[in-house]
Amino acid sequence: MTKINEKNLRVKYLRALEKFSNIARSCLKREDFELEKFQERMQKNKKVVEKCQAVILNSTYSKKLENFVNACLDFSKEKEELLNLANALDKLKNQNHKEKHKNYLKEYE
Repeated sequence: MTKINEKNLRVKYLRALEKFSNIARSCLKREDFELEKFQERMQKNKKVVEKCQAVILNSTYSKKLENFVNACLDFSKEKEELLNLANALDKLKNQNHKEKHKNYLKEYE
């Protein structure tokens, strides 16, 4: 497999995970949350992730993202536990984003 093809697969997989994650978060944060509707919606959106070939993820954020998606599809977790995972994922994403820009600016000093 070529390096460009690997990168394309990784990007497609990460985008699918992000899309699923965003849908799951919005469902979890609704005031009129119902577990049955959530499970139906996750089954429906599972197809988005299944369309993409799974790849090995290296970064901490990517691994946590994949774990969150798997937890949403597990259906043994409670709403609060899933919300905690989603909030931790958001925090990690924001932290990585800030560090990335700090390192970028250090190159020009």
